[in-house]
Amino acid sequence: MTTEVKQLLDEAMKLSPDNRAEIAAELLASLDESADSGDVEAAWAVEIERRARRVLAGESSGTPRDEVRTRLGRDLLKR
Repeated sequence: MTTEVKQLLDEAMKLSPDNRAEIAAELLASLDESADSGDVEAAWAVEIERRARRVLAGESSGTPRDEVRTRLGRDLLKR
């Protein structure tokens, strides 16, 4: 890691968790730009359809948003 990158990372780590998540999402999205966006969108459409069918069939009730956020936050702190 270069000094410049290390300094940028140090500054980013001072941000709130929500702001760090936004930056992380933007950086990850920028890496995905090299992938064929049509393939990615098609894969997400298939996954969304699969999940919706499971909910409609009563096979899955989903997980409340707050519970997911809590679990993700806990998992991120373990790293």
